[in-house]
Amino acid sequence: MRLQSKHVISSFSAMRHIPMKCSKVFSSNAEDDIFTKDEPSFNYFLQKARSKSPLITDDGTCGTDQKRYERLTRQLEIAQKMTNVEEPMLWDSHNRFHNYLRISLTERCNLRCTYCMPKNGVYLQPSENLLTTDEILSLAQMFVKAGVDKIRLTGGEPLLRKDLKFIIAEIKQMGVNHIGLTTNGIQLNSKLKELSEAGLSHVNISLDTLKKENFVRITRRNGFENVLESIEGALGHGFEGKLKINCVVMRGTNESELADFAKLAMNNKIDVRFIEWMPFDSNRWDRNKFVSYGEMMQSIRKIYPIFPHISGDSNDTTKWFGIDGFEGRLGFITSMSDNFCGTCNRLRIMADG
Repeated sequence: MRLQSKHVISSFSAMRHIPMKCSKVFSSNAEDDIFTKDEPSFNYFLQKARSKSPLITDDGTCGTDQKRYERLTRQLEIAQKMTNVEEPMLWDSHNRFHNYLRISLTERCNLRCTYCMPKNGVYLQPSENLLTTDEILSLAQMFVKAGVDKIRLTGGEPLLRKDLKFIIAEIKQMGVNHIGLTTNGIQLNSKLKELSEAGLSHVNISLDTLKKENFVRITRRNGFENVLESIEGALGHGFEGKLKINCVVMRGTNESELADFAKLAMNNKIDVRFIEWMPFDSNRWDRNKFVSYGEMMQSIRKIYPIFPHISGDSNDTTKWFGIDGFEGRLGFITSMSDNFCGTCNRLRIMADG
């Protein structure tokens, strides 16, 4: 389920009285409007009067028809029902219950990882296009009422938001006990205490190398020591068993460090996850640099005898393994070689809604 763009009409009721005039709502991409999905689009009716008017065609109409208008009406009715739901209703047609929500708090990042974005960064939307704090919390509350009990805050880099502690505390007040954060760890250590007290329960730290010079090469930034301090700090603030290290593996970059990463789980209750590099816009994905899950396993088994697969949650996107005598686990996210789309139960809200 995907929440749609903020380029919406300022009032649904106003549109309702002119069903054939400006009744279509466009996103910034004409091929990506709210009518392309059957799922309810929540964000549009949460917008305040500051929302811009919809784009229209040259003849002054939106070029739509009655069926599109009726679909929008149904979406609004479903969304309104969800705000008052007493029983979970986030079951889809594949019998998956979507109780896990990921919210991107920002598009900005303080690193420029080579596998993620170009050297000069990517286009960032103007701030008025992004969700406000109130909108983030309104959406979170809506999904919690519908059955979500696990929320992860992501980015960009979520620690760049000054109101992160407030957002976590407010989500905690909604009754959510599993609140996770995915971060590059650059700024985490100094904020761990206050975020933990606010209600943060789980932390994922992205780290693709254990060598300082390689860190600078991959991220195009300094800060390697900061990340290591954040990992150590998380273990000291009660995140043992609730801390994951995410490592994107690429040939010619860090595939020789897999055993070293696995060793992190030897004496610490840390879950180390190796992630297959996926292609997406502007990340210059290269098939020759792709390292599959099977190849990673073979490399680590040369050093450590990995246990058979550890069964986890039926909706888990990670294949988990253990090593005799290790306190932590090893995991593999096999997005490319053995995808898990059929069991995934995650919902995602982008920073622009």
